[in-house]
Amino acid sequence: MPIEFITVPWAGHRHRIEYAWIGPPQPARPTLVFLHEGLGSIAIWRDFPRQLCEALGCRGLVFSRWGYGRSTPRPHDEAWPIDYLQRQAVEFLPAFFEALGLDARATPPWFYGHSDGGSIALIHAARFPHRVGAIAVAAPHIFVEDVTVEGIRATVQAYREGGLKARLVRLHDDVESAFGGWSGAWLDPAFRHWNIEALLPHIRCPVLAIQGEGDEYATMAQIDGIAARVPQARLLKLPACGHTPHRDQPEAVRDAIAAFLSAAASTPQTPA
Repeated sequence: MPIEFITVPWAGHRHRIEYAWIGPPQPARPTLVFLHEGLGSIAIWRDFPRQLCEALGCRGLVFSRWGYGRSTPRPHDEAWPIDYLQRQAVEFLPAFFEALGLDARATPPWFYGHSDGGSIALIHAARFPHRVGAIAVAAPHIFVEDVTVEGIRATVQAYREGGLKARLVRLHDDVESAFGGWSGAWLDPAFRHWNIEALLPHIRCPVLAIQGEGDEYATMAQIDGIAARVPQARLLKLPACGHTPHRDQPEAVRDAIAAFLSAAASTPQTPA
C-alpha cells in the first residue's frame, strides 16, 4: 500500500494529506472509503482495508485526516471547533475528493467509518444523499453520552501517565496535534450538546451500523438511535466486542460488511 500525499485547499489553508489506494481501479464497483477513528490514521488500519476490499472486489481509499498521521498537523494553539465532525464531512471530504479526481456524483462511493469516522460518514450521507452508495459504521456517535466522556477522561489519564502516548507516536508525526485536538473537543463542556440525530432521516442509502456490546465509549443507544431514524438501517450487535469491532472481531465484521455492501450494490436508494 504505497503512501502518497496530495495538497487539499480547505478552510483558507493548503493541507498536505497522507493517503493510499488499495488495489487497482474496479469500474464495476464503487470505491470504498475508510474513515478512521478519533486517534487514528492510515497506520491504525493495519491489513483490514485490504482484506475487506479483496472480499468485495473493489478499490479502497484510506487517508489520514488533517491533524493526524503524516498529514498537516493541527497548530497546538488552535482548538478544534465543536462542529469539527460536520466540517470534515461537509467541507473537507468534497474538497479531498475533488483534489483526487474522485467523482462522487458519477459513481457514489461506499464508506466504512469507525467511531468519529462513523459520525463523519453519517453526516456526509445525510448532507449529500446522492453522492453516497452505502455506508457501514462501527461504534459511531450520534450524541454524547456520559460513558463517552468518562472513557475519554480515562484515555487522557492513560496518555499522560500510562503508555498510550508511546503507542500513538507510531501512528502520528505530531502526536500532540492528534490527541490534543480530539480530547480537547470532546471534553469541552459545550460539546455535551453536540447531536446529529436530526440529520439522520435525510440519509437515503443503505446503512449497516455495528457496535460491540462491551464498547467502553458508548451504549447501544447510539446505533438504536440510527435505526429509529433511518428505516433502511441494519444493526449488527457483537458480543465480546469493544469499541473497535474490526480489530476485536475482524472476520465477523469483514464478512458482514462484504455481504452488506455487495447486496447494497443491487439495492436502489430510498427516493428523496
